[in-house]
Amino acid sequence: MSSFEQGGPAVPAATSPGPAPAWASHRAPSADRPDRVTVAVYAADPVLRLGVVQQLRQRPEIDLLADADAERAEVSLVVVDHVDDDVAALLHRLRHNTATRTGLVVATLGSGSLQRVIECGVAAVLRRAEADQDQLLRLVLAIANGEGVLPGDLLGKLLSHVGSLQRSALDPRGLSLSTLTTREADMLRMVSEGLDTAEIARKTSYSERTVKNILHEVITRLQLRNRAHAVGYALRNGLI
Repeated sequence: MSSFEQGGPAVPAATSPGPAPAWASHRAPSADRPDRVTVAVYAADPVLRLGVVQQLRQRPEIDLLADADAERAEVSLVVVDHVDDDVAALLHRLRHNTATRTGLVVATLGSGSLQRVIECGVAAVLRRAEADQDQLLRLVLAIANGEGVLPGDLLGKLLSHVGSLQRSALDPRGLSLSTLTTREADMLRMVSEGLDTAEIARKTSYSERTVKNILHEVITRLQLRNRAHAVGYALRNGLI
């Protein structure tokens, strides 16, 4: 993978022939539609970037932002082969941008890297091999709605990895099983199983609004980024 630009969220495309810039976001030509989800696409490989951009620019629900506007995107998609230190640095930077939520489209991701990206605040993960137009749209809309997306087998890897850690090694704030109520823990378990808000509501007989409020309370109280981060944090600390 080529080296990455870290000075800003995107680098304008070159005006003369030559290699594409490391990280860049693109805008689909369209009229202003404030009801659409604003998206910035980041990729080191211009071919990967172009593939995702071409898929998303066909969807009326999506507004692809120009480089100069990438910092205000509701959703940032990072498209890579694998997670290395440069990718992690970008994810950390995006995590501190309160305007955006981040999704990762990746070719390969091991259990250790999965936990790493979740701790970087990544809200959702999609395999590149599965990243067709419908799956990309689903990913973007879920992230914009504050939900997480994680392939089932990657969740299994995360569970196996977390299960190998000592449950007694809680963080310095002294977290314990009592940090979550039974209802909160049950809902986080369902999130970890891939259930969305509507499915959790049906399974628990709560309204979707109540489910969102409960999960939002957990995320806010534990100072986490999103649902995927909450699941990873709770698993790592033995809370579910």
